[in-house]
Amino acid sequence: MKLSSSFLTYMAVLSCQKVVFNKAMEEVMPIDEEHHLLVDTMLSHLNCHSNSILPQSSHPDLSEKSSVYSDKREFTTQNGLTIDLDLLRSRQIPVPKWLKDFTGVDKWPGIDPPYIPLDFIDFTKIPNFKPYFQGSCPVEGRQSCSFDCFKCIEPDDVHSCPVLSQTFDDGPTTATQKLLDRFREKGQKSTFFNLGINVVSHPDIYQRMVNDGQLIGTHTWSHAFLPSLTNEQIIAQIQWSIWAMNATGNHIPKWFRPPYGAIDNRVRAITRQFGLQAVLWDHDTFDWMLLNQHNNQRTEQQILNDVAQWVAKLPRSGLILEHDSAEQTVQMGLKVSDLVGAGQLTVSQCVGGNDYIKTFNYVNSKSELQAHKM
Repeated sequence: MKLSSSFLTYMAVLSCQKVVFNKAMEEVMPIDEEHHLLVDTMLSHLNCHSNSILPQSSHPDLSEKSSVYSDKREFTTQNGLTIDLDLLRSRQIPVPKWLKDFTGVDKWPGIDPPYIPLDFIDFTKIPNFKPYFQGSCPVEGRQSCSFDCFKCIEPDDVHSCPVLSQTFDDGPTTATQKLLDRFREKGQKSTFFNLGINVVSHPDIYQRMVNDGQLIGTHTWSHAFLPSLTNEQIIAQIQWSIWAMNATGNHIPKWFRPPYGAIDNRVRAITRQFGLQAVLWDHDTFDWMLLNQHNNQRTEQQILNDVAQWVAKLPRSGLILEHDSAEQTVQMGLKVSDLVGAGQLTVSQCVGGNDYIKTFNYVNSKSELQAHKM
């Protein structure tokens, strides 16, 4: 993929940053289990919708802007939980100096991240498609190449793998650690598509994923339904997720999974300008249905039966969509891992690509760390 000179200049600016995870953790340690559970509870009410594609009549109506997507200091979610953003932010990784200088923002955003203009984004390359909301389809029809409506795939979309392999969305969360424990024991590598707001809220878990050699892609900042947003709002969702990963893990992601699988050629035209490549799936566990206490659509045994069929089919290929957003889905993921077995690939291995656009070196010098606290 050819990248613009302005994008490469932007990358060069980021490569000069020396704020590292070690410094950030020095300011937020200790992060205890109680904190992780508090953050998980808050974030679970913000990121409660699945990526999975349901029949159109089953999608919740998000045509009206709800309080979930506001950026107030305190708000009430659709299911009645009051979220204190100041409390949530109090234990997040600090916004590094390079990002403060670049954006003028000294706190991580709430659910609606602010749009920061970027010179390398060429709006003339973005199709003039009308936004559409969850539960509807684009007026442009199949010309839009919408995956969530038409299962349309573009040539640069990754939607399968020559080896049957798991992927996980919506982390990191406290529950993610159980997957990491098992994968470390088994030597399994997977791909995790993380939300920016979760990354900065669980920096130690994110750093463990990095150290364990798991592949990490972006899943936007706050799980927005991208086709319903303006171009500027889409850019904000992407740029802040990238900055979260860079500030926490010192890398720029290459792989991107759209929440709800909601992507069309307008969204692609934006994400491609960040150097991102969309990753979809061809096997869906619908594991998120297990989280609904009134669920009568999906059982663990049904999921395991589906996975058994995928394992039995030759060739054993495909990308499996799962979630590490909650204890129940993680437990399901562990069972799926046992069924699928060894030899799984990361998305980059599936297609022979790079893990990240760029990875920065860590700064271990105490004096340098102290200098960046100013």
